[in-house]
Amino acid sequence: MTASPALIMPRAAPDLAAAARDWLVALASERRASPKTVEAYHRDLRQFIAFLAEHGGGPPDLAAFSALAPGDVRGFLARRRTDGAGARTLMRGLAGVRSFARWLEREGRGKASAFSAVRAPKIARTLPRPLAPDDARALVDADSRAGEPRPPWIITRDAAALALMYGCGLRISEALGVARRDAPIGEVDQLGVVGKGGKRRAVPVIAPVRRAIEAYLELCPHPLPPEGPLFVGARGGALSPRIVQLAVERLRGALGLPDTATPHALRHSFATHLLGRGGDLRTIQELLGHASLATTQIYTAVDSGRLLAAWRGAHPRSGHKLPH
Repeated sequence: MTASPALIMPRAAPDLAAAARDWLVALASERRASPKTVEAYHRDLRQFIAFLAEHGGGPPDLAAFSALAPGDVRGFLARRRTDGAGARTLMRGLAGVRSFARWLEREGRGKASAFSAVRAPKIARTLPRPLAPDDARALVDADSRAGEPRPPWIITRDAAALALMYGCGLRISEALGVARRDAPIGEVDQLGVVGKGGKRRAVPVIAPVRRAIEAYLELCPHPLPPEGPLFVGARGGALSPRIVQLAVERLRGALGLPDTATPHALRHSFATHLLGRGGDLRTIQELLGHASLATTQIYTAVDSGRLLAAWRGAHPRSGHKLPH
């Protein structure tokens, strides 16, 4: 973060702008936050300081920032809500500004008491929406796109990328981040994955996924250097996640799948189907790269919901309430 404080935080007084720059540098270097995280926190703090400048009649300085009351923070959240920000956006924005305030306090440059007194907006917890096993298999099968007017290697490439997401429970960024030298082919039945926060994990790769990748490599017309990406676009550059998302959108129409059928739904499907076949929660947690078991436990609710739906559809007395 080499830009001047005035460019980083144009609505802030010089001392507050300089502190913001130092904080962003610390995020990137000391905490090793990803560039996207630093960018998001920068944006959240810039919006908050712009709000303070508008309502305070001028650029806020460190003293003004430290003197904030909980009502000032709530006023910012109310303004963002009026502008159309949802609960998740508000929660992330508050987390970014609160992180800055706590950093100021640790550095002896301010106080964070106003932020400690404000609760984050509540977010309605939604369950993941996995695909049915047959639908998931159809989505990763290259034959499902046999009629598309696209080069066979591109159809095979998309099928291989989707098979990797479903077969290993990968996020789309994780699948597209695999290097050519790490391609799980032949007898290589394990893949090292770099997940959120740069955390590494190893996932097993089943034979059908390996065969899908091998089929793609046989047809790919571009040279793939060992250190370069495994999956490439039409011109040989790194494959964009949007291209994969568009491929799934086309498949949704062809296969009659709901709008919830997305590349990320394959990750949900991996976890739910594995759990339904008797998979252990701790093992699924490790395969998905979840930091907390609580995050993985949400799939138990998904699986229970599917069982209940099946019971209601098949049981002759399904119109009655289940016994407690």
